[in-house]
Amino acid sequence: MENKTILELKNVRKVFGQTVALDSVSFSLKRGEIHGLLGGNGAGKTTLMNVLYGLYKKDEGEILLRNQVANIQGPRDAINQGIGMVHQHFLQIGTFTVLENIILGTDVKNKYTMKLEDEIVKVEELCKRFGLNVNLNDTINSLTVGARQKVEILKALYRGVDILILDEPTTNLTPQEVDALFVSLRVMVDDGLSIVFITHKLREVLSVCDRITVLREGKNITTLDRKDASEEVFVRAMVGEKMDIENSIYFATEERKAFDRSTAQAPIFKLENVSLVTHEGISRLKDIDLEVFGGEIVGIAGVAGNGQRELAEVVTGVVPLTSGKRIFLEKDVTSSTNKDLFDMGFSYIPEDRLSDGFLPKATVAQNLILGQHRTKPYSDGKFIDWKTVFSETTKNIKEYNIKTSGPSDVGGNLSGGNIQRVMIARAFSMDSQMMVAHNPTRGLDIPSMDFVYQKMLARRDAKKATLLISEDLDELIRISDRIAVLFRGQILGVLVRGEFDKYAIGRLMSGITSENQPAEEKAIS
Repeated sequence: MENKTILELKNVRKVFGQTVALDSVSFSLKRGEIHGLLGGNGAGKTTLMNVLYGLYKKDEGEILLRNQVANIQGPRDAINQGIGMVHQHFLQIGTFTVLENIILGTDVKNKYTMKLEDEIVKVEELCKRFGLNVNLNDTINSLTVGARQKVEILKALYRGVDILILDEPTTNLTPQEVDALFVSLRVMVDDGLSIVFITHKLREVLSVCDRITVLREGKNITTLDRKDASEEVFVRAMVGEKMDIENSIYFATEERKAFDRSTAQAPIFKLENVSLVTHEGISRLKDIDLEVFGGEIVGIAGVAGNGQRELAEVVTGVVPLTSGKRIFLEKDVTSSTNKDLFDMGFSYIPEDRLSDGFLPKATVAQNLILGQHRTKPYSDGKFIDWKTVFSETTKNIKEYNIKTSGPSDVGGNLSGGNIQRVMIARAFSMDSQMMVAHNPTRGLDIPSMDFVYQKMLARRDAKKATLLISEDLDELIRISDRIAVLFRGQILGVLVRGEFDKYAIGRLMSGITSENQPAEEKAIS
């Protein structure tokens, strides 16, 4: 098949207030190709595709679709012109069936009787044709993340699109689901579709994409065919010269030595047979046993929504546990409050940076000392020493690269990534024996992620304990000493560094505790 250009974006500019999100960006897509759109967080990848899909209105530039200038005022225009987009966060109705979600908003043949035989035939044909197997009668709430993603892709294909945009499609998938997705994408392009694959993961674009365009800080950096590409070229394109790649953790190739538990004393933190049941009687955590030693980073893997948030809140005392024990420094702290634990030597980077532990109306300085504002060096217990506060927070702003006008700036003025840097700076500046970090690098660019990893390994070298809860399996494999896999509130297995196998972890993330047996069946047997 001849690869003719089906789409061109020329010199697209988009400005939000004072921020230039896209600075004369150009991009082209050929018929029957997978074109990777690569870049760190905040590079402009999703913004560019949101312009194409009609979610944002461009300030300058033009869009050529099949050699004609395209006027796209909203998603309906995009879909009508053959462009579909699968967002990171799915737009689905959980109580509806798969079929109902796919056909929602379209004209059905028998809209008065709602007999959907023709629609079922069409969707089943798409499922078979592209290897997107899913039960059309299942409700969305009963599906895995991978199956829900198939529904979103089918929704676009059902509407007859020939250009499909996938925004970070592998974020919450197991390794097995990623492989299956890549097979389906190749079938789609062989069938004549064209795909834009947005990601920040180098190995994914090198394995699945035909061409790759790199954006950095809203600008075009390079476009290369896969055969001409290498990981090193893309690393340089993504991060520029502001990162020491040779000494980075993010790009490290040398295997780090695992933590030796045989020589360790008692763990710094321990959960014993911990369960959490809601007021409505719903089990969120069940029989959790977990140890974190000084000098160890323990990772928690799992598909989002399997009890990660509840585990973080139980460990840090945000919610009381229903049964079991919480042990810190060999002392029973089961009944201790969140404040008690922080006073004893805990720190916490919460998952939801906007709702937990950040005050948008307070200053950057006040947010940086939150939780420590009544202790030294910031206070004598009665009065806050503002000179010390401004001195120390100015250092933190510089060290953690928080983009702000200064300590007196209002917290709500910061971008999401800079709010995340405030949370990280605050947690690492505490002299804590036990840190809980929940998706700590979400929203950060690669140099900032690497900086966080360096800080975590420094804690490890200082014999402090870290519990890293992350939905990024690559991140967990990169720096954890052990990885425990959480599935429906239970720890199904624990792997030790040196024995990490992403497919074994993926099986556990799917609830499979042996090669063929799901966790639910094993529990019954």
